[in-house]
Amino acid sequence: MALLLDIFGFVSVLLRGLTLTAQAFTLGGVAFVALLAQPLAAQLGGPGIGIRQKSYRLLGWSALSLAVVEGLFLTLQLLILGDTTGLGMKDLAGADFALAGGALTLAALILAVLAFRAEYEFDVFLGLLLSAVILGSQAVTSHAAEQILHRYPLGAAELLHQAAASVWIGGLPYFLIALAKCRDGTAWRRVGKRFSLMSMASVAVLASAGLFMAVFYIGSLDALYGTAYGIMVSTKTLLLGGLLLLGGLNFLHVEKLRRDPNTPVLRLRRFAEAEIGIGLTVLFAAASLTSQPPGIDLTQDRASLSEVVERFTPVWPGFATPDHASLAIPELQARLDAEAAQTANHLQAFAFTPGAGQFPPRNAEDVAWSQYNHHWAGIFVLVIGLLALAERSGAAPLARHWPLLFIGLGVFLLVRSDPETWPLGDIGFFDSLRDPEVVQHRVLVLLTLGFALFEWRVHNGGYRSTWPPLVFPVVMALGGGLLLTHSHALSNLKDQLLIEVTHVPLALTAIVAGWSRWLELRLQPYGSAALPWIWRVCLVLIGLILLTYRET
Repeated sequence: MALLLDIFGFVSVLLRGLTLTAQAFTLGGVAFVALLAQPLAAQLGGPGIGIRQKSYRLLGWSALSLAVVEGLFLTLQLLILGDTTGLGMKDLAGADFALAGGALTLAALILAVLAFRAEYEFDVFLGLLLSAVILGSQAVTSHAAEQILHRYPLGAAELLHQAAASVWIGGLPYFLIALAKCRDGTAWRRVGKRFSLMSMASVAVLASAGLFMAVFYIGSLDALYGTAYGIMVSTKTLLLGGLLLLGGLNFLHVEKLRRDPNTPVLRLRRFAEAEIGIGLTVLFAAASLTSQPPGIDLTQDRASLSEVVERFTPVWPGFATPDHASLAIPELQARLDAEAAQTANHLQAFAFTPGAGQFPPRNAEDVAWSQYNHHWAGIFVLVIGLLALAERSGAAPLARHWPLLFIGLGVFLLVRSDPETWPLGDIGFFDSLRDPEVVQHRVLVLLTLGFALFEWRVHNGGYRSTWPPLVFPVVMALGGGLLLTHSHALSNLKDQLLIEVTHVPLALTAIVAGWSRWLELRLQPYGSAALPWIWRVCLVLIGLILLTYRET
């Protein structure tokens, strides 16, 4: 169990993200049922009854998912803490986080039972009470609970922030259910207007509470750009800006429905789908925030503005790779093996053991190796983007085979990403999976290879089904979200921050590419002429960013 310490940190962020997602869909469902599905059921007639019933089912499954994920997260926490501290389960069960997790799990289970058993009327009062228990349980383990000053105002802001995000983002799947069930402009207009009011109120609360927390948790401008917490808050703000843009477009479409009930709702539905996807990315970014100390608490090892600007200043890429033997881990392993041979010591010493809570050694050659990898990846993606643009222009028919280049990129990353592990290093494939950085690299390789095969067939007419083309936007969005949670195990916090901050523009560009492609496909035949160009230009930009990547 001790060898899983490193990977547990990464898994905990993923589980926290899944918990926030299930929580959003649960609390958003309670709000949707209370404010829209039940009040409008009689007015909308048959469609209203259908909306209500499907909302109950989705609410039940969301609450059940919340209970399962939170229960799994709590179990893993107890096992890890029990193994590392030597405390028994009886002692750990009385800890605040265990009591809070247990209360959340129980409340979610009761809420799931209420939703599944509801036929005509869901008990709104009990649903809201259980929602309050869930929010309160989250507040117990939030950053607010760790503060000495302003603990209660920050706790209240945290509750309002999560509640507002849940009503807005978590209510969107229920909104899609309602749009799909309605069959006339009048019903669409009523549903759209009611949900727009819910969303606008949520955005106001979300922004106000978020600003309040940012002032206390970040504290200064230099913490905003000089700490991991501040960078992630800035990234969340940019993603929320994208959500507000889509929400604003939906609001304008609702106004069109008010003036003309015959206005098609396809655009409204597709923008809501993109809102859900970006909203989930925001929730996972929020999960990543919980694993970072607030910027105001990190007074040492902050990056200065000049250091951040320097890291983003383009430099000419380098294409010379160091020898594998000169890297820190292989070099140290060779030295340890030589010492063992001289002393006739039959017990092998390892330079690095993944998952043991150690920081891997790193030298200048490791930095050069990493930069070489990024620069060559930039060449791959830049060529891919240019070929995709050529395909769109119609001037180069053979350019439609551009997705196959992603296979070459995937193989390159598989071999080069982690030189201390298989296939280049001495650390075996399965042993290396204890390292979260390696796991994330392996996942990116799988996404890259899967995307290449699916998208090549899409561009060459290989599918009749409508779902394979959606693999591209989903993979791009997942890749962007994974980059936001991607971490490097370095002993120097400043160096770690300066590496991770360079991932933010890559992640945001990938997210824009993914959801512009999604909208292009899902809006057909009424899509914007700009959408096919946007994601192709994003590929070019990703290639250029990788080409100018630097770690020194």
